[in-house]
Amino acid sequence: MDTHSSEHADKGGSVVLSGSPVTTDLDLKLGYRDALSFKHLINMFKLSLGLSVCVAQVMMAFASHLQIVEAEKQKLRTQVRRLCQENAWLRDELASTQQKLQASEQGVAQLEEEKKHLEFMASIRKYDQDIVVSIPGGEERLIGDESNSESKQDKLKQVDTVVDLFPDDDTEDRNAMSPTPPSQFAQQVNAGYEIPARLRTLHNLVIQYASQGRYEVAVPLCKQALEDLEKTSGHDHPDVATMLNILALVYRDQNKYKEAANLLNDALAIREKTLGESHPAVAATLNNLAVLYGKRGKYKEAEPLCKRALEIREKVLGKDHPDVAKQLNNLALLCQNQVYV
Repeated sequence: MDTHSSEHADKGGSVVLSGSPVTTDLDLKLGYRDALSFKHLINMFKLSLGLSVCVAQVMMAFASHLQIVEAEKQKLRTQVRRLCQENAWLRDELASTQQKLQASEQGVAQLEEEKKHLEFMASIRKYDQDIVVSIPGGEERLIGDESNSESKQDKLKQVDTVVDLFPDDDTEDRNAMSPTPPSQFAQQVNAGYEIPARLRTLHNLVIQYASQGRYEVAVPLCKQALEDLEKTSGHDHPDVATMLNILALVYRDQNKYKEAANLLNDALAIREKTLGESHPAVAATLNNLAVLYGKRGKYKEAEPLCKRALEIREKVLGKDHPDVAKQLNNLALLCQNQVYV
């Protein structure tokens, strides 16, 4: 009976089970696989979402970095512009400073040259016992040696601006060995051209020594001054022509006519170039050159020079001026001596 009950129970259980859906092992496996797939999809979505967030963060960081770089770039550009402006300003300041330095160096060089002149003249004055004083009329008088007072008074009377080419025999014999008087010497040099202040002291010293016959002092002084002038002002300068004229007259007093003629021709060319061909200083140089040629007996060479000097003086001073009369006298004496040759 128990056996039948268990069988009945088994049958009854089978019947109950047969009334519900039947689940097999295959269905279980498939359901489990679907669950895993869904879970995997969820995980993949989460991973994808995480990656998207990371990419977004990276992009934001990159954008922020780009903004910082751009700001730095603008800052650097501003600094570059400022540095360029400072560089241009510094270049201007450098150029201005260099110009000032060059001007200062030129001034120092000029002062050094003037100092050398003054030291040289001071060393010469130590050996000079005469004192030069100015008197009205622009002449100079020497005080110290009273034994020569008579000849010094004669020198003070010489004020002609033009030297006669051929004085009479008595005057020629009397003055053959005497140097040119100071006032006459100065007039021959200064005619038509004002001596600059920087040369006036040197010019007066040269005239003084030349009028005393102290050529061993006057000539080196002229040469040194001429060399310094050519270095500072160049060869083609009126001051150089003036110094050449002074040195030429010193050579003329020493009877060095060839050297004097060369210097006067050079001075004439400079004055014509810098002052003009009709300047009174050109006429003075022409007259000095004519005097020199006359002393050498070169009357034909002297005549056109004398005529040209006369034309300039008539044009500038007028026909009734005393210098024109003296120039006419020179020309007449020149023509007279050509007749006797």
